[in-house]
Amino acid sequence: MTIMAKFTPEAMLSAPRRSSATPNATGTLALYTGSLGTDHVLPPPVSTYSFESQVKSSALKVLDIKSGQSTTFFEDAAAFSEPTWISDSEFVLVKKLDKGTSLVVADATKSGSEPREIKAFDGSISNLKAHKIGQDTVAIACSALATPSGEMYNPANDKKPLSSARVYTKLFVRHWDTYVTENKSSIWYGALKKDNDSWKLQEPGLVNALAGTRLESPFPPFGGASDYDIGSYGLVFVSSDPDINPAIHTKTNVYYVPLKTFTEKAPAAQEIKTGQLQGLQHDACLFARWETARVQAHAPPTEFYKSDDGEGSWDQRPDAIVWSKDDSELFVSAEYHGRTLLYRLPSSPLKAAQKLPEQITKEGSVRDVVNLGDDSDRLLIHSNSLIDGSEYSIVDPQASAVSLVSSTSKQGKSFGLSKSQVSDIWFQGDGDYKVHALVMKPSNFDSSKKYPLAMLIHGGPQGAWGDSWSTRWNPAIFAEAGYVAVMPNPTGSTGYGQKLTDAIACDWGGRPYKDLENCFEYIAKNMDYVDTDRAVGLGASYGGYMVNWIQGHPLGRKFKALVCHDGIFSTMNDWSTEELFFVIHDMGGTIWDNRAMYEKWDPARFTGEWATPQLIIHGELDYRLPITEGLAAFNVLQARGVPSRLLMFPDENHENFGGYNALSWSISRQWHGFFHYVMMYCTKQ
Repeated sequence: MTIMAKFTPEAMLSAPRRSSATPNATGTLALYTGSLGTDHVLPPPVSTYSFESQVKSSALKVLDIKSGQSTTFFEDAAAFSEPTWISDSEFVLVKKLDKGTSLVVADATKSGSEPREIKAFDGSISNLKAHKIGQDTVAIACSALATPSGEMYNPANDKKPLSSARVYTKLFVRHWDTYVTENKSSIWYGALKKDNDSWKLQEPGLVNALAGTRLESPFPPFGGASDYDIGSYGLVFVSSDPDINPAIHTKTNVYYVPLKTFTEKAPAAQEIKTGQLQGLQHDACLFARWETARVQAHAPPTEFYKSDDGEGSWDQRPDAIVWSKDDSELFVSAEYHGRTLLYRLPSSPLKAAQKLPEQITKEGSVRDVVNLGDDSDRLLIHSNSLIDGSEYSIVDPQASAVSLVSSTSKQGKSFGLSKSQVSDIWFQGDGDYKVHALVMKPSNFDSSKKYPLAMLIHGGPQGAWGDSWSTRWNPAIFAEAGYVAVMPNPTGSTGYGQKLTDAIACDWGGRPYKDLENCFEYIAKNMDYVDTDRAVGLGASYGGYMVNWIQGHPLGRKFKALVCHDGIFSTMNDWSTEELFFVIHDMGGTIWDNRAMYEKWDPARFTGEWATPQLIIHGELDYRLPITEGLAAFNVLQARGVPSRLLMFPDENHENFGGYNALSWSISRQWHGFFHYVMMYCTKQ
């Protein structure tokens, strides 16, 4: 089998990566951070990561929205982040200092000019937001860790402890990849005023909006700017319910802090009651009522698409949400059949109830959406796909038209990738439902030939493969190495209705496994260009669990090799994780109340059947599924004499496969090691 060299692991890891673009108030310019190369051409020597020097490079860029051309504001942007407009041409940035950070201001029309410092802070601020509240006054908000006393935390000020011991009396002990400390994330606010062409932070500086409370926002481990917002009348944010154990429950509340000048002392945060809506509330599609500049915190909310059975009449999960210019409509993104699409709906729940949201986009995955900023209703969206890592497009909602502004890879052409490589299949599930899978063929696909199969099993398990770009598991890498990559979305997957998603609870190795069996059978019978005698099965997280489950069941004997990345060896060890609500939900209770369920779906029960060669990848900083899970699986394989290999990263977490750091070289070597390993078993001897 010939291995192509065009889109290699090195090419993927060094390819340009861009943030979402933020337009100015008139919709003429947009700011983003990205590579040093141009947007429409990808010269081979230019990249965001150099394998020779093992150094990441980035630049701050200004996009001319009309022409689609970008100019580099400055090339060495590693020390800067959070570009945020405060006027039509000026923007603020966060600059890293040796000890702390500073807020600086720059002019987009003066490329290459050195930003001017506004204020330095004894801590690390991030997630910057700004909102104009006066002729020359802008309210700002950001996040930063706070000490128990409410002061901004700076680790540089820590004194070396006499002992390394840690004592805990409540959960979390550790979260994702760090041990939890007493310092909590908090939202800080202030006001910038322009005086004689100079922006100044008004006294008393940045104020901790959550000081003296038990609230934390953005909430860890992945909280960010979407956890709060800033407006003319104050702050609104989400925080874990302080009265509930965060490791066992997902419940978050919505809070409002009323502010007028953004220089006053923070008033008490008001909880916005959300009625019967419980659980995680994030990027909320629930909006409080405003009257005379004050939120009616106790007014009953109105739920969109409410139904008598409580399941809702629109069976999709909205994510990003944006108001139209006149507030009459909402634009939301939501998963649908392997894509993340943009929809429009009336902002009135009563009007929205009359018809389902209107679909605007048709392909790819929308990652972010913002108002363009001009007088029209046009939107600027950031999206990607299986062949392109970043696209900026303008959406005209009235005409349902989408026009491309900029692409990092000429829509895949720079890598030799094209839309023709991507297709869809539907096959019978384990019941009265169909299962969807995405398929990616090699760019030099020849229908008269047969190609080995790479079946990719997604994690979550409440997740899905989509028409989206990834540097962790990129199907194009498998395709360009000569495989046909098939990405099924079995029971438990999102984007196919809540019923399919919920059906995996208490059935981890049941319907999902049978769906995958049906997928393999469908491929063997209907895709004559795939050689299922040369097949490899791969999965991460829950996908890694499923690989270990498959290893002990008949489907495992149909694969020539298996790959488990950060997977579960035994569900009896599930309580060594940190976010226990996943375990409790999917296993139908605690291990002492429902032990039989944990035992029923335990891959370790079937280790006596393990016989297929297997590669195991695990990170030692994986606290979601500790490395002992990978070690235990490797121990079994070795003890049984099954050809196996363990790849361990001592300084990577649960998402260690494709990190964008100094390990990129090692990771690219791992990709080549992976292909060498599986092709020993997937090529004809």
